[in-house]
Amino acid sequence: MIQRDVISDLTAEANEVDQLVAGLDAAGWQRPTPAPGWTVAHQVAHLAFIFRLAGTAAADPELFTAMTAKVGQDFEAAVNGALREYLDDQPEVLLTRWRAERDGAIKALAAVPADQVVPWLVRPLPPAVLACAGIMELFGHGQDIADALAVTRTRTDRLWNLAWFATLTWDFGYQSRGLTPPDVRFRYELTAPSGEIWEFGPADAEQRISGPAEDFCLLVTRRRHRDDLALTAVGADADHWLDIAQAYRGPAGEGRRPGQFSA
Repeated sequence: MIQRDVISDLTAEANEVDQLVAGLDAAGWQRPTPAPGWTVAHQVAHLAFIFRLAGTAAADPELFTAMTAKVGQDFEAAVNGALREYLDDQPEVLLTRWRAERDGAIKALAAVPADQVVPWLVRPLPPAVLACAGIMELFGHGQDIADALAVTRTRTDRLWNLAWFATLTWDFGYQSRGLTPPDVRFRYELTAPSGEIWEFGPADAEQRISGPAEDFCLLVTRRRHRDDLALTAVGADADHWLDIAQAYRGPAGEGRRPGQFSA
């Protein structure tokens, strides 16, 4: 198992998203992204709120529990409601708030001992796993921003954190659709940006998924359609999984259309 410094990787991914928006003018912040109804400002506001939650969970678990108790089961509505709190800000204020939430969350997660857990929305998580979830959020919403701005992102082996996280959350796609996950184990063999081969799951599994790690991450965050990715499956269950994969809880969303970004 490859071991990475997830806090350093989280910091680097957050800084990359920051660089995408730091120089935008007011019109740039209002540019539509591929997420229906969401502008660049929506994407940053969402990240600010999610990082505020993560920072609170790590630094003040009791306050986090009280905050989420008010939300109940409709977390999606709570997230959308929280966006309004940020979207009323001018771009420079939103950028400052995002940076503060980002820095606070990273500092708080880094301070939690690795053998402890942090309360989260469904169950407590080790701080490293919650940091990987943060990288997943940054990857997906950062991709939306990059697509809106027609920017091509440079990939690094920091993707390992998201790829690993997606193998832990492999059943989320079934849950979001009310499906029963198959009683099988998947083998994942992914080619990293560096050319390394990352392997997850049992070596003797009959259901197998392989391809570029970047494509895998775009698939599980639903930022590209399966048809536009160089991922292959062996086995009917693995093939079906490529149609429904997602690394986040809740509704799958509309995803992306085949060929939407082919040009």
